[in-house]
Amino acid sequence: MIISTTNSIEGARITDYKGVVTGEAILGTNIFRDFFAGIRNIVGGRSGAYEKALREAREIAISEMQAEAHNLGANAVIGVDIDYENITAGDSGSMLMVSATGTAVVLAS
Repeated sequence: MIISTTNSIEGARITDYKGVVTGEAILGTNIFRDFFAGIRNIVGGRSGAYEKALREAREIAISEMQAEAHNLGANAVIGVDIDYENITAGDSGSMLMVSATGTAVVLAS
């Protein structure tokens, strides 16, 4: 299935619009990851643990969006937008939320 951030696929004709499809992933972070990310914020550098969690969440969200499009009979998703949020849950840490949204379409074969 073609997944694209563009509103059309070069060389392909859209024959049917199936509607908006979404996928979401919320991953809890843990106290150790938060602690080491805090240290990184103080001394600088990248947080590999958060990068890995964001990558995993993005893949889950896109996969769910793709499955929803497939269930509607689409063979592509266009206009994909991916949003990231850090949700703070008080003293119990935080969660990472990634959502993917696009338009499910049928491309001529």
